[in-house]
Amino acid sequence: MIGLRVRRPNTPAPVPAGSVAVEVRGLRVERGARTVLDDVGLTVRTGEALALVGPNGAGKSTLLAAIGGDVASTGDITVDGKPLATWSHAELAMRRAILLQRPTVSFPFTVAQVVGMGRAPWAGTPLEEDDEAAVAGAMRQTDVTEFADRPYPQLSGGEQARVALARVLAQRTGTLLLDEPTAALDLHHQEMVFDVVRERAAAGAAAVAVVHDLGLAAAHADRVAVLAGGRLAACGPPGDVLTAELLSGVYRHDIEVVPHPRTGRPLILPRRSGPG
Repeated sequence: MIGLRVRRPNTPAPVPAGSVAVEVRGLRVERGARTVLDDVGLTVRTGEALALVGPNGAGKSTLLAAIGGDVASTGDITVDGKPLATWSHAELAMRRAILLQRPTVSFPFTVAQVVGMGRAPWAGTPLEEDDEAAVAGAMRQTDVTEFADRPYPQLSGGEQARVALARVLAQRTGTLLLDEPTAALDLHHQEMVFDVVRERAAAGAAAVAVVHDLGLAAAHADRVAVLAGGRLAACGPPGDVLTAELLSGVYRHDIEVVPHPRTGRPLILPRRSGPG
């Protein structure tokens, strides 16, 4: 009897800073009769943090899911230099980690167990030896070490969000795909999340984050991609892209943009009529 030959996963090789981690060309996603994304092109390089911004329904989460291989699409997507479809599930999980907008855990796993799930792609590889250090480091970075033995379902929404991020960080992939990583967090932990993202980018990772808070995107992203109506309206450094004219049109609200007095980065404010 001839045994089946199982292909060993192709583990990632180190890549120089500035290399293309993700490339999207002519991306189109349809849901029924509705076109969610149309002719979107985007390049993300190692060492950078890219923020995806835009109004509700612009296609931000869909774009992130398409890059992650979780949404059917047409067009070209490459991850780590090869077409998305050529990677096995295991190989893709070694190259990109995804933080879902609403992560769920159905069983009462402890926080440490949930974070440890991020190490699953490396089982049976030499990097499995890093599991303990990766989990501990990710929990420390997201300020959840003190919850290690608590059941995940008993945590608050913000605590669960930080644990979900820790799981993604523990995966230690070259590309992070984060869908609204700060949505449930207080101000301190919002800043903490982007400090961690910046650290990972500085260490050579590529990070793509869907961000609703334009102030956070302006303050922390190397580049910002603005989506509107399923198309890419602009992409570039925050100071070039986040203009009052563009944002007022995209968000259909009068927006003011002024430079931060210390950093010079854009401060973005909706124009309001004050009392009296």
